[in-house]
Amino acid sequence: EKEKFLPFAPDFAIELMSPSDSLKTTQAKMKEYIENGTVLGWLINRQTRQVEIYRPGAEVEVLDNPATVSGDPLLPGFILQLE
Repeated sequence: EKEKFLPFAPDFAIELMSPSDSLKTTQAKMKEYIENGTVLGWLINRQTRQVEIYRPGAEVEVLDNPATVSGDPLLPGFILQLE
């Protein structure tokens, strides 16, 4: 039986890819989070040193090798250090 999301979603989700994760599968998971009500999602790919930022009604924003990622405006003042 395939696992499904519960009928609610967090406001903020982070996916940190491991070397065995499929990029396409993880991107689909992030899109599903957004479709189910998540307001902000970060997909962190350590291998490519990219962060994909997901928001409802917006194109995915891709950051190449960022030193930090800001949670504003959903999480004012929250900054994730990546270096």
